[in-house]
Amino acid sequence: MKSKRLLLTIALFVAWLPGKSQSTKDSISPYPSFDSNRVLPSPLPSPPFPASDWQYGEPLIGLPEDASDGPLQKALGLANDRSRIKIYGWVDPGFNLSSSRQTNIPVSYNIIPNSLELDQFVLRIEREPNTVQTNHFDWGFRLSNLFGEDYRFTVAKGWFSKGYYSYNHLYGYDPVETYFLLYFPHVIEGMIIKIGRYISPPDIEAQLATNNYLFTHSVMFTYDAFTFTGAQATFKLSQRVQFILGVHGGDDIAAWDSSASWHGQAMLRWVAANNNNSLWGGINTLGQDQYKKGHDNKQAIALTWGHRFNKTFHMQTETYYQWQFNGALGGSASYGPIQYGGGGGPGPIVRGINQQIGFVTFFEMLLSTKTFISLRNDMFEDVQGQQTGFATTYFSHTIGVNYFFTNWLQVRPEVRYDWNSNLNLIGRELASVLPYDAIGIPKPHQYLFSMDMIVRF
Repeated sequence: MKSKRLLLTIALFVAWLPGKSQSTKDSISPYPSFDSNRVLPSPLPSPPFPASDWQYGEPLIGLPEDASDGPLQKALGLANDRSRIKIYGWVDPGFNLSSSRQTNIPVSYNIIPNSLELDQFVLRIEREPNTVQTNHFDWGFRLSNLFGEDYRFTVAKGWFSKGYYSYNHLYGYDPVETYFLLYFPHVIEGMIIKIGRYISPPDIEAQLATNNYLFTHSVMFTYDAFTFTGAQATFKLSQRVQFILGVHGGDDIAAWDSSASWHGQAMLRWVAANNNNSLWGGINTLGQDQYKKGHDNKQAIALTWGHRFNKTFHMQTETYYQWQFNGALGGSASYGPIQYGGGGGPGPIVRGINQQIGFVTFFEMLLSTKTFISLRNDMFEDVQGQQTGFATTYFSHTIGVNYFFTNWLQVRPEVRYDWNSNLNLIGRELASVLPYDAIGIPKPHQYLFSMDMIVRF
């Protein structure tokens, strides 16, 4: 606990030094002028929202993507550097008060009840290709280095993964994004090829703290694919349509690992002419569908709809269907000691098809240039119980506030209630149907107050 407090104190002090004179207005890089015929005007204000466009994981060809020069960039003497290489990051400590005592699972990330944790310390080095121009080839790259408790969910087997898969450590390191970008402006209306390890594209939610409406995540996100290793091409078909084709080694695994197998990916992004509606969906991962050598081999199709009611209110809704065959109970296995809701190696095989169905809706209300309110409702059905150990339907309801004190400091308090479809079952052994605090005294539901603080540098 003392080490956690020390980390938090140091992070706050370092971030405070260069940030006093900056304003919230300058917190995200102001867009330079660009050809509005290439892309539609941004539908959402950022800040305070995590993104200015519909929040999908792929680059929007034609939109300026360069990060602003933050305190670290300036301290290194790289402000306005001609190389356009950016070095920046954030620290994200958080805490929770929970009705559970041993574990908050199936809530992800802040899994230890009634504790203070370092969720993420991220250092990012990147160069974004200039896709506004259509005259010449350009290139880029991204390396996002993550340390913290959240590595337990982003980790991919074969990518510096022994801390989780062999030892089941609570804290660890993960190079969650490690890829190169190649921009070809004359292929259709523009094409970007991404090669390396990248975040699974369909979700509203994301692995990195700065890209989310709320601190905690939906249950469906917890059991989704997090990252892929492979190659992906994004094609700009028109001002309002983009298409991606990809090939990768499967969910959360290096393509060279013995548990990997080749999968394809094909997704389409469409935006209405008035920018009030957007659809993004298709095949996220499709290939060999057998659980392989202690690791999940998820197949998934997904669809996300974004809708803007007016300048104050918007919503996003996502649904997916996942499946594989003959998976081990509990999913991908850590062989470390049993702790933190993991370890102990693979569970028994659940024969036949293993299916999961997910649905989540976010309602967003803009209050000012510094704050907004989020309401999230989530459903996740683990049909055979292969992922969670319980064949039940999970529900969660969360309301939270996101507030920027300055451009470099934001907080996200929230309250959350989780329950499941076995809540009112009688005449059965309760411990077998109550999934909350399952390694302590099982409970039919869970209450959670959480708050994190993002300090950018």
